[in-house]
Amino acid sequence: MTVIKTVGVVGSGTMGTGIAIVAARAGFRVKVLDTRQEALEQSRQQTLAFLEKSVQRKKLEPVQLEQIMQNWSGSTDAAGMADCDIIIEAVFEDLAVKHQLFQRLHAVCPPHTIFASNTSTISITEIAGGCGRDDRFVGMHFCLPAQLMKLVEMSAGMNTSEETFAAAWEFSKAMGQKPVRTQDTPGFILNYFLIPYHNDAIRLVEQGVAEAADIDLAIKTALGYPMGPMELLDLVGLDTQRLLCEAMYGLTNEPRAACPPLVKRMIAAGRLGKKSGKGFLNYTNTKMFGA
Repeated sequence: MTVIKTVGVVGSGTMGTGIAIVAARAGFRVKVLDTRQEALEQSRQQTLAFLEKSVQRKKLEPVQLEQIMQNWSGSTDAAGMADCDIIIEAVFEDLAVKHQLFQRLHAVCPPHTIFASNTSTISITEIAGGCGRDDRFVGMHFCLPAQLMKLVEMSAGMNTSEETFAAAWEFSKAMGQKPVRTQDTPGFILNYFLIPYHNDAIRLVEQGVAEAADIDLAIKTALGYPMGPMELLDLVGLDTQRLLCEAMYGLTNEPRAACPPLVKRMIAAGRLGKKSGKGFLNYTNTKMFGA
């Protein structure tokens, strides 16, 4: 079984940064790949801010913060991922982009390296089919905010070997996460519920039934959820929600998965959610959740 010491994370957005924190915090050496140097620097700063807040909250010792940051490095060159034992992709939901990425990584990584995708809607088998090593490919869907949420949905593609799945499963547990096995189906467990649920909430705003803040208040008060649907949508990002909808609707034709027109107008207006400072709610800062 593959011994995992060095973890690659591709994509330094909200999800990728969170996954990298989870792995580095568990003691793994972490390398983050992004095409933009400024995005890597932002990811590093967000990671540092989150860990500093953890120290202030007595959840982390200062010496641990230093060790975690020493384990963290960034790169804009795929060749820099050649010594990774597992690489988790966390880029946007586009099958062609994911195929191109994994083909580049396949050319530089040794045969033992496991490839994993954080996709929540695209078939693991379809992504694996274009990577050059579909037997060593697995789905690992983390949940936002990844640095705080424990669930990882684990999915095997049709050609994923049992050895690969077992190694990825044990790696997930070694990071302190709680893996759950799911079939390779659109949305797996969580987004099968969340994408239509979020769209229903958006349509309530579209129809003028209630303000976004009041929808959140109703859901949190009545159901006990720590976060309302509009807050979670803003954290996910409206641009990401659109891609999720397009991927899931394209596969299922489920009407509730179709992207509401309001989402497209908000994207056009630059109201992407917390990362842009304005979505369904307004934000005074764009710090990582928990920082």
